[in-house]
Amino acid sequence: MSWKTWVLLGLAFAAGFSTLFSIATRPPAPPEHQVFINGEVLTMDAENRVAQALSVRSDRIEMLGTNEQIMALVSDQTEVIDLAGRTLMPGFIDAHGHFPGSALNTVAVDLNSPPIGGMTDIPGLLDALRVRAATLPAGEWVAGFGYDDTLLAEGRHPTRAELDSVSSEHPVAILHISAHMVVANSAALEQAGIGADTPDPEGGVIAREPGSRTPSGLLEETARLPVMAQMLDLGPLDFLGMVSAAVREYAEYGVTTAQAGGVAPEMARGFKLASFLGLLPLRLVVFPMQDDFGDAILAGEFDPEDYSSKQIQVGPVKIVADGSIQGFTGYLTRPYHTPFQSDADYRGYPAVLRERLFEQINALHSAGYQIAVHGNGDASIDDILDAFEAAQAAHPVADPRLILIHAQMAREDQLERMAKLGVTPSFFAAHTWFWGDRHRDLFLGPDRAAQISPAAWAQAAGLRFTSHMDTPVTPMRPLQAVWSLVHRQTLGGEILGPEQRVDTMTALRAVTIDAAWQVFQEDNRGSLEPGKYADLVLLNGSPLRDSLNMRELQVDATWVGGALIYKRG
Repeated sequence: MSWKTWVLLGLAFAAGFSTLFSIATRPPAPPEHQVFINGEVLTMDAENRVAQALSVRSDRIEMLGTNEQIMALVSDQTEVIDLAGRTLMPGFIDAHGHFPGSALNTVAVDLNSPPIGGMTDIPGLLDALRVRAATLPAGEWVAGFGYDDTLLAEGRHPTRAELDSVSSEHPVAILHISAHMVVANSAALEQAGIGADTPDPEGGVIAREPGSRTPSGLLEETARLPVMAQMLDLGPLDFLGMVSAAVREYAEYGVTTAQAGGVAPEMARGFKLASFLGLLPLRLVVFPMQDDFGDAILAGEFDPEDYSSKQIQVGPVKIVADGSIQGFTGYLTRPYHTPFQSDADYRGYPAVLRERLFEQINALHSAGYQIAVHGNGDASIDDILDAFEAAQAAHPVADPRLILIHAQMAREDQLERMAKLGVTPSFFAAHTWFWGDRHRDLFLGPDRAAQISPAAWAQAAGLRFTSHMDTPVTPMRPLQAVWSLVHRQTLGGEILGPEQRVDTMTALRAVTIDAAWQVFQEDNRGSLEPGKYADLVLLNGSPLRDSLNMRELQVDATWVGGALIYKRG
């Protein structure tokens, strides 16, 4: 066979492969026209109107109205969906999370305790890690996630020595439920370059064994980063597998816009690859991490378009200013309720020193970037607001929408100040369910615990706010976020701060239109209005008619841009 024939065959094969590849990776396409009738259609528009029916042309909403009005648009080519009295509403928007972290269980051991998982003690945790180690080649990292020291029978963190007992052939590291701490074995510490002579990094702590400089294995805040960078260093196939698994879960729970909060350039490029391969049928908002993109941003070399696609939007740049209340690393103005390590004056600490925070926020703000800052403790929130006020004074912006992520311990005066500065809080309201009892009894005491995630104060201050699940810290369950805003019930059955509850419609807006508004996307999503994307979720009941049981509602179907991406059963 001549070389010309080989070339022609090769070209034909390449053309055929390209065609098959484009077909295989083509995202789901919407019908040309479809209508939804006989339902409770929650629009989430400015008047919170409720309609009976909806018309969708291709990927956009065409019209809302009565059954008669919408059926008048039907032709032979129209698909008619009978809602049969069920609730149709805008797809849920993840206001803050770490997509595709909900699929960490595909590459690491799930060590969550009830009510999320089944881990109850350290021996069980070690056994689970041993099972994982037995499946991996020698030298590969054994990773776990989600352990909670306060829910283990021993009431403490595992130690380096205990993780050493898992395997002598593997670096072993486990991520705390807060994601703000890691425990590592000796091999993992060695690979990360952490030893007795390693000083505590700025904004972090290397815990030591009593009476020595030897690391105990526990690494807090910035000290955990060298280990995390290696324990979660995934290959392309593992990453794409996580994306696919996370997409399935998000779609099952009605999420049409996910968020990846605080990503490095490698992950941002991975998302673009996933989008190109057709693995990302939902929308994604990416928050670049300031520490990872910092040099490029300050040099003027960061171009959000490099990481964007039809499905991916690059949102605000993220800074982590403090830690976690349940990790005793959140930065408070008053000491923790239970003295940490017998220190009655301990208040936590900033992950970014005040002077450095001023520099970072000013640099980003002056360059025209929207900013999102993680702040849990009220001392950290003071620093964030001070830094942003100084940046606004130097470089005024009419509508900055700085997002204060979590804002868990925000005081009433701080919320009023946010309203004046153009700052918007995103509350992790489900803290009241997952940690409310321990906040009251262990971390904060009854008075401060009653005011965590103070949505009613925010509403009274005239603030638009959102609510999130911080997935994978807790599972992606948008209706849990709504339920917690409305009821504030703890796992133990008590109401934590009843005065901070808000009504159901306000809470639903916090995971739809207000979540879109927070990232400047309110013109194209978040409510059901003509011209917007047909991002829809169909519930098997009504959150308005039965708010107490709303988190038990199931998603019957999810559409993104009019294309069905999930159907129950």
